[in-house]
Amino acid sequence: MISIASAMQQEAIKELLEAYNEDGVTFTFKEKQGIKLFFETSADDKDAAAKKAKELIKAEPWGSVLFFQAAAV
Repeated sequence: MISIASAMQQEAIKELLEAYNEDGVTFTFKEKQGIKLFFETSADDKDAAAKKAKELIKAEPWGSVLFFQAAAV
């Protein structure tokens, strides 16, 4: 499981990660706790999955200016 902590763009982050499916890696939204969004991932390496999620968010026009944290849980 990974967590994304962001006060803004939460719906956009959920849509972005749930739509991702490459190399057998997927993200499924599980729950929200405060500003944290939790996602199950099919990736074996959770740290790599968190890094990939961060890359995907930063690649978005709104993501390059967004303050957020991505971490394996």
